[in-house]
This record gives sequence, structure tokens and C-alpha cells, in this order.
Amino acid sequence: MRQLLQRHQAQFERWYLCGTLIWLEVAFKVSTTGGFWPALLFLLAFSLAGGLVLELLCTLAPSARANKIAKCLIALFLGVVFCIEYFVYREFKLFYDLNTVLSGAADATTGFSGQIAGLVFSPTGIGHIVLFLIPALAYALLGTGEAPTEPEKAKAQRIVYVRNAAISYAAALVLVFTMGTFGRTYTDQYSFPASVDAFGLITSLRKEVQAQATGGTQRLQFSTKTDAGASNQTESRQGTKKDAAPQAKKYEPNVLDINFKKLAKSTEGTWAELDRYVDSCAPSTKNEMTGRFKGYNLIFVTAEALSSEAIRKDTTPTLWRMSRKGIQFTDYYQFDSAGTTGGECANVFGLLPTEGGSSVKMTATHNNYLTIGNALNRLGYNGWAFHNNTYTYYSRDQTHNNLGYDHGFMGYGNGIEQWVTWQWPQSDLEMVRGTFKHLYGSTAHEPFNVYYMSVSGHSGYTPGENAMSQKHWDKVADLEYSDPVKGYLACNIELDRAMSWLIKSLKRRGMADHTLIVMGADHFPYGLDDDGPLGSLPYTSELYGYDVQTYFQRDHNRLIMWSPSLEKEEPIVVDTPTSAIDILPTLLNLFGCEWDSRLLPGRDVFSNKEPLAFNLSYDWKSDLGTYYAGSGEFVPNDDAKKIPEDYVAQKNEDVANRINYCRGVLTTDYYRHVFGDPENVNKVHDAAARK
Repeated sequence: MRQLLQRHQAQFERWYLCGTLIWLEVAFKVSTTGGFWPALLFLLAFSLAGGLVLELLCTLAPSARANKIAKCLIALFLGVVFCIEYFVYREFKLFYDLNTVLSGAADATTGFSGQIAGLVFSPTGIGHIVLFLIPALAYALLGTGEAPTEPEKAKAQRIVYVRNAAISYAAALVLVFTMGTFGRTYTDQYSFPASVDAFGLITSLRKEVQAQATGGTQRLQFSTKTDAGASNQTESRQGTKKDAAPQAKKYEPNVLDINFKKLAKSTEGTWAELDRYVDSCAPSTKNEMTGRFKGYNLIFVTAEALSSEAIRKDTTPTLWRMSRKGIQFTDYYQFDSAGTTGGECANVFGLLPTEGGSSVKMTATHNNYLTIGNALNRLGYNGWAFHNNTYTYYSRDQTHNNLGYDHGFMGYGNGIEQWVTWQWPQSDLEMVRGTFKHLYGSTAHEPFNVYYMSVSGHSGYTPGENAMSQKHWDKVADLEYSDPVKGYLACNIELDRAMSWLIKSLKRRGMADHTLIVMGADHFPYGLDDDGPLGSLPYTSELYGYDVQTYFQRDHNRLIMWSPSLEKEEPIVVDTPTSAIDILPTLLNLFGCEWDSRLLPGRDVFSNKEPLAFNLSYDWKSDLGTYYAGSGEFVPNDDAKKIPEDYVAQKNEDVANRINYCRGVLTTDYYRHVFGDPENVNKVHDAAARK
């Protein structure tokens, strides 16, 4: 081997970093999503270009020893990067962008050190660490760092590197823009997970670094050829009472007195682009459900890893009742795009987390005028936010104190430990019981607005590592599932017990009939499976009852909106495609808040706005069919009437606009531009309470 290498040492030195990138990208692809056509072409071309650029930089080293050290460090650094992303994917079933990895690193290492250690020190984990570090180890043993020292030869070699890198990069771009829909994935429909799957990790990280270097995001552009977000009153099916006749009454638009044309002229750049886009959007209308829960108490739960399949008549009878007796959402999606914090972003802010794990963190200093906390605070509600895990996790001590709840945020470490036992995961029942009894569960505090981020449903799902699974194992032991699925079902019983206790307590105090409980998940139960690609989720598929092949299959869920008062009426069914970003506008309408429907990318599901559920991969689902951005395929519903001409193109533009809008709001503090500096929540509450 060494003799063979000596004969070809010059070629080995010249192409080593190209080979390193190809090795790492191919090994990473095999270990995560799989699927090599046409991704392998992109990986090879981009890796050649990147490797040649790195080789060019290494020629600047003053000696062979320095060159060898530089190449070893580069290979080691690349190997570590691939290791980190591999373990992130194994844990969260998603590729995390640079911001998410950096912002969540401290939380992950402290909060989930046991789970991380289990992944890293397993046979599979150790094997992959070795796999990704082989190039660095090989060069440390076999490389010399030798390169042409004569000025003319060194210059000629650098010219060759530049030429070949340019050719490889140009070839990569030609392939990208001539093969299917990959050109849009690379440009206007870019998302980090889709980019990694298609083009490789290094290319995607390069694009992330470029975005950060140019201010964190590219200049936003909106297409206004069609009326973005316009209603479609002939095709759209709103949430209706079962068998009720269509309403003929004309309703006013849900808007505020804001002149967006004037705002656009008062500024420039992204804010002006956002103003012009919002001005182009058709508002949704008020409707028969506007103010339906005006004056009600609100309890909003973001439920850790809850799935519709965890809501069972036998194991979670309270959740079963709430999901069937309240407002029924039968085609609901909680798209997984940044784990728990991404789910909270959609649920609380009504925005997709375009900035990954940083999406919520950057709101800590923003004007969050349109959160339900702020909206109800302006109506004189008493507000609290709670979490039963560490209060600083994901910087919730900063972000959740800026959601409008006038009594602030409490987690484990700044107060809730009075009632919650330290274990893993913590008990949702203990959190609900302690906070209701001691903080808000009194008629003196009505109307109240309470937010819970639960944790009892968190992975792992064996009795040995999950205290809630162990607590309720006897209730699932005889079910015909594998042990991981049983453990998942068992830990969600604790959430059911929390809701059962809460409802009984509300009834005892005469508050139940004027309290609305809302519950949505943060993401699908990704902790069930070790691997993550669609088609390779055996335990998730076992839980769901079918082989999970698409994001819509994986991320379907159940939204709960329930009050005892609803059980006295005809069922209200929302059977159109609905997603987490629709929760906020629907609640604003139901509670009769003053808001502007043009400022949120989701819809009030009872309005005339056309249903459209979409994710950050640019897949979407309307009441006419489903579009898969990766293949560019639109699948009409079986009962769909004739599809309008240019329907798919118009919907693609609409989705791109709404995703760009989410990005613009999150990265620029847009609501500060629209509404001014945020007011002190206590002063707002006190002023509203005096009215």
C-alpha cells in the first residue's frame, strides 16, 4: 500500500481534499436519507469544486509540514461537522441549519446529555465517528504535504486548481438548473433540509454562511402577479356546523386602520417590500364564529411530541373526548422544521420557523404585537406562561417573557419546582395541578390566558429512561405494539391525566363552561425511531398504521379546541387542510380581538380565505389537491372539480410569498415597524382592566 502510494504520491496530494469531501458526502448520504439519483451528480460536482478550492488555499502554506498540518486540520474539522449533523439527524430526524446547531448546542448538551451520550457511544455511533474521521486519520499516516516549490510550477498548479474548480462548479450549476425542480430548491425555494438532501451538507452550509455574511438573509422578493392570499369563495370550504346551511350574510374584513402604501413610502429595503406585499393581500372576513369565545378563559397547550394516534379512547379518554366533542380538525398538520422550538414558533407566533432554532430566540426583543398573549392582554386578561422543564432551555426565560403574558413565564428553576418533581421527563399533571391551585385557578383571576409547554411526552420511550412511561406502563403492557410504541403511548397518559384533573377543577369552581382549551403538538414523535428518512420510520409507521412515505403522512396531527359549552351544540367540523400557523388567526377571530388578517400567513379557518397547508420544503395541500415540491408533482383530490389553469403555478407563488413573509417578519422585527415599540405588558393590562 505504501509503495503504491509513493508511486502516486503527487496525485494523492493534489486530489486528497476532493476525495475527502466526496467520501464524507457519500457516507453521510448513505447514513441519513439515502437516494442517490440525481443527488450523486450534484455531490460529485460540488465536492470537486469545494475540494479544489481547499487545495488551492493549502498551497499558500510556507512548508510541506505546514501544508500537512493544514490538510489534517481541514479534514478533521470537516469530519467533526459531518459527525455533528449525523447525530442531530439521528436524534431529531431533520437536518439542522447552522443557526439551529449553534443556538441549541448548549441546551442539548446540558438538557439531553444522557440521550446524546447514548447515541454517540452506541456501536452505530462509534462506527460513524470512525467513518467520518477516516480521511483525517489516513492523511495523518500517509500524507506528506509536499507540493511544487518552484515559483513557476506552483503558479501553474494554482491556475489548474482555479480552472478546474470553476469548471466543476459551473457543471454543478448546469446540472442543478437542468434537472427537474432542483433549480428552485437551490434558489427561491431553498430550505436547509431540502438542500442537504439534494446537494450535500457542505454546499448547504456554504449557502448558510453566505446568507449570514450578507446580513442573515437574502433580499426578500414577492410575486404579486396574483392576489397573494386571496379568498376563493367558490371552492373553499370553511369550518361549518355539520349539516348547517351555508350562511348568506355579508361580513366585514378583519383589518386594522393601517395604510401600508404609506408605510412603504416611509421606509426602504425589506420593510418596504413587506409593506407592499401585505398591501397586496386580500383580507379574510369576519364570520359567524367571530367573538364566539369573547370573554372566555383560554388555556393553550403545546404538547410535546403529541400525535393523533396517541389520542385513544382506551389510554387517553379525556383527550379523545376533547378531540371529538369540541371543534373537530380532521385534516390538520404540525410540520416539523426545527424541533420543539420550531413547533412553538408556528403555534404561538403563527409563523413558520424560517430561521431554524433561532426563529423564536430572535423574538426576545421584538414587538410581538400579534401573539394571543398580547392580544388578550390588551383586553384585560391575566396571563401566565409555564413549562415544567428547565426555565432557561431554548432561552424561554427571555422569549416567553415577551409573549404578552402580564404575569410572565415560569419554568423549573424560577418557581415551578415548588410543585413539580425533578425527574425525566417531568410530570404535566404536577405542573397543571400546582399552577392552577396556587396561581390562576380562581374566579378572581378571570378572565385568564394561560400557556403551557408540556414535556411528559418527550423521548426516549422505555420505562428505564422515561419516568412517565414507567409510571403508566401497566396501562399499555397488553397492547399489541412493540415496546417503544407502548412507551410512547404510556407517557402521553400523563398529559391526559393533567387535562382530566384540570377539567374537573374548572367544573368545581364554575369556570369550565366559559373556558376554551386549545392543544396542538410541537412535532411528530421523532424520538420513536433511530433513523430518520421517509420510508425508514418503522416505529412511527407502526404507531400510524401505515408506511410513512411523505411529509404530509408523517406530520399529520390533531388540533384540539374544546370547551364544555361546545358539547351542548351541533358538532363543528373543519375538514379542510389546516396547519399550526392557522391556530393564531383562528383564536384571534374566536376571541373577538382586533387584528389584521393580512399580517399573518395562516388563516382563520372559519373565514372565506382559501385553505392552504404548507411546509418549509414548499410542499403544499389545498382543498383541490397536494403538491410535492421535490418531484414537482401535483396530485388532485379524487373529488376535485376541474383544476383552474395555472393553479399550481399560482399556489407555488403564494407559498413562496408566505414563506418569505415569515422570514421577513422574524429577521427584521417587522411588527415594530407597523405598530411601533412594544408597550409594557403590565401597563397595557392595567389600562385595559380599568375600562
